[in-house]
Amino acid sequence: MAKSKKTPKAASSTIALNKKARHDYFLEDRFEAGLVLEGWEVKSLRAGRVQLQDSYVFLKDGEAYVIGVLITPLPAASTHITPDPRRTRKLLLHRHELNRLIGAVERRGYTLVVTALYWHRGRAKAEIALAKGKQTHDKRASIKERDWRRDKQRLLKERH
Repeated sequence: MAKSKKTPKAASSTIALNKKARHDYFLEDRFEAGLVLEGWEVKSLRAGRVQLQDSYVFLKDGEAYVIGVLITPLPAASTHITPDPRRTRKLLLHRHELNRLIGAVERRGYTLVVTALYWHRGRAKAEIALAKGKQTHDKRASIKERDWRRDKQRLLKERH
């Protein structure tokens, strides 16, 4: 009797999501950006030790940087470096994407927020979004709409 080969389950490529960004902002355009990371940061990302709350992107001298991403170092991090969990990290974008983002942020009053971190072909990528801030009444309307959709699904499920 031959052994059947077990196919390894594909691990989720998502590292972290910023759910608070959807609550606080109207997200419009999304962009994929590479991250410039150090070795200990990649290991921590693989272990899932990252938080995206309160992270945002700023543009300086025609380049994009992300601030506020907390990557907690593993306890077995190298001894010859001192890891800084909240350091500013550079984002890798194409020039035409950067020009578009600079125009939107400076002229139209948008904000850039990090909405997700994920793996793509073995590389860590950040999904950034052009966002407009929500007012308090907009947040309440979003919550009310979400609750209504959930209740509607329950009602339809009970009916069938």
